[in-house]
Amino acid sequence: MKIALDPYMHRHLPLEQLPRLAADLGYEYLELSPRADFLDWWVRPRVFPERIAGFKRALADHGVKIASLLPMYRWASPHEEERLAAVENWKRAIQVAVDMGVDTMNSEFGRGPHPERGSCSSCCMGGATTESSETAWWRSIEELVPILEREGIQLNIEPHPDDFVETLYPAVDMIRAVGSDNVRFLYCAPHTFYFGDDVADMIRYAAPVLAHVHVADTFNHKASSGLRYIVNPPGSTARVHQHLDIGQGEVPWDAFFGTLADVGFDGIMTACVFAWEERADDSGRFMRREMQRYVDRFRTAPAA
Repeated sequence: MKIALDPYMHRHLPLEQLPRLAADLGYEYLELSPRADFLDWWVRPRVFPERIAGFKRALADHGVKIASLLPMYRWASPHEEERLAAVENWKRAIQVAVDMGVDTMNSEFGRGPHPERGSCSSCCMGGATTESSETAWWRSIEELVPILEREGIQLNIEPHPDDFVETLYPAVDMIRAVGSDNVRFLYCAPHTFYFGDDVADMIRYAAPVLAHVHVADTFNHKASSGLRYIVNPPGSTARVHQHLDIGQGEVPWDAFFGTLADVGFDGIMTACVFAWEERADDSGRFMRREMQRYVDRFRTAPAA
């Protein structure tokens, strides 16, 4: 198993300082999420051979590896110019992974078009529906899968609140329908209460294609008769969740880690906390210890 740090809370640091940071916090692996000088949000990667070479040297100097690169592009936009731009950005990002010697990437299904063109679930603002976004995603994935397979890159995909698919079961079905060993599923724990209600059942359902998990805590927005969060006006489609340290929310961690052990999970496990930039180092160290503690506890637990 690869236990990685998402250094998004440390994105103010120069790229070449991230390997030292990861090593100091106890990590051997980084999951490199979007940052302006590498794989920025939505646009073509802003990286060039000298920057790649310098980053690779820093990684080698500190004994840290890249577990995964995380690009975000509008590949599910039903607006064809957005979708085509996203596919071209994906192709460049895949080449960056090859140049880095990285064999794994991860991303989200996507929320559809640019927000100024309207939500993917709004037929009146931008002319986009969830169905048209799913159709666009399939068009993109069919073009990208042969490239992933040719380059030996595995892509792990997660549904996200406000994606055209937010829940786990249809998302897993879509991954399996792709029919490629190079496209797998990512279970993001802080999205648990959007995914469904039974953590153990969801992890077991995903197990045949589960290759990656994100670890952070969150509160159940559906609790207290749906009054955990009150958003006005009533009926708002806003999506609320957190990425907290383990133990600060309501994710059932015994069920999460215990079921991962039961299904033999041995992929990438990323600390994915965003809520505490003012104590990012302490959060990173805490998450490293807690993830290892849970992994060790259930690895050694006797079978029921």
